[in-house]
Amino acid sequence: MLDAATAERFATLTFGHLTREWPYKLDQVLNGPADLALPATLHPIFHGSFDWHSCVHGWWQVMRLARLFPTMDQAAAIEALADRMLVPNRVAGEVAYLDRPMTGGFERPYGWGWLLALHDELALRPDRPWAAALEPLARAFAARFAAYLPKLLYPVRSGKHDSTAFALIHALRWARTHDAALVGVIEERSRLWFGADRAAHPWEPSGEDFLSATLCEAVLMQDVLGADFLAWLGAFLPHPYGAPTACLRTPAVVTDRSDGRLAHLDGLNLARAWCWQRLADDLPEPTSARLIAHAHLQAALPHLADDYMGEHWLATFALLALTD
Repeated sequence: MLDAATAERFATLTFGHLTREWPYKLDQVLNGPADLALPATLHPIFHGSFDWHSCVHGWWQVMRLARLFPTMDQAAAIEALADRMLVPNRVAGEVAYLDRPMTGGFERPYGWGWLLALHDELALRPDRPWAAALEPLARAFAARFAAYLPKLLYPVRSGKHDSTAFALIHALRWARTHDAALVGVIEERSRLWFGADRAAHPWEPSGEDFLSATLCEAVLMQDVLGADFLAWLGAFLPHPYGAPTACLRTPAVVTDRSDGRLAHLDGLNLARAWCWQRLADDLPEPTSARLIAHAHLQAALPHLADDYMGEHWLATFALLALTD
């Protein structure tokens, strides 16, 4: 469980790099020399934490921690930074980036989903102006989802940033509060893509995964199907503790945490912990599922700050596993 000491540890890890500008990895198509600019110019809010999407979900992390533990030492500093950064003129700069040519694939769909998750988290603090300020950017990404999903004939069954299922878990949660039409699109497409999936026999992990394609699909369908989910899950994972799914129950091993892509596997362990816990009550032997989640957490939690290649994002997935 998440306690105050763990919350403060996570906040300490993440707060310092939300505005750390270097190193930074841009996701950008250059249309000409005028497009060359510093990250802080291109992205007035999300120019820290090594890349745009990590900065977005770093903000989600610290804002959730400040809400859940308002008396922790870092809460006042987090809110002060939010007052300075999550403001209309900076949001307008982020929206303006989306208006550049050839930005249709910018952060699709991982960053889109996390931006909606951040807005959803901010909306839980109606006493503060942050959600209202960020709403134009959230609406812009919701519009991108609404335009893109009907054109996506086949879901991206990936363990990395292009995963369709993972992004839609966040997008659907946001849409149920903020955009009823998008709910319909996500539910219809998810049923079309995944509704007939049966007897999963996953080959995971791939060498640089940080998500479980199999388990993220199940979590999405848990949210989409409601009362019909148990029947779907029984067909999709008929033997959740059997040989075909053994690879989902064994924590991944990381050989080099200074290699950003190999360090993804720490994130995979955290993401699997989140998924197993989300699914536990709908699986036979829920305690077994929670023990699998615990083993994955234990494999990753000691390594959140081993190297900046993991430090700039892993605590977010730890928080997801411990609070969702």
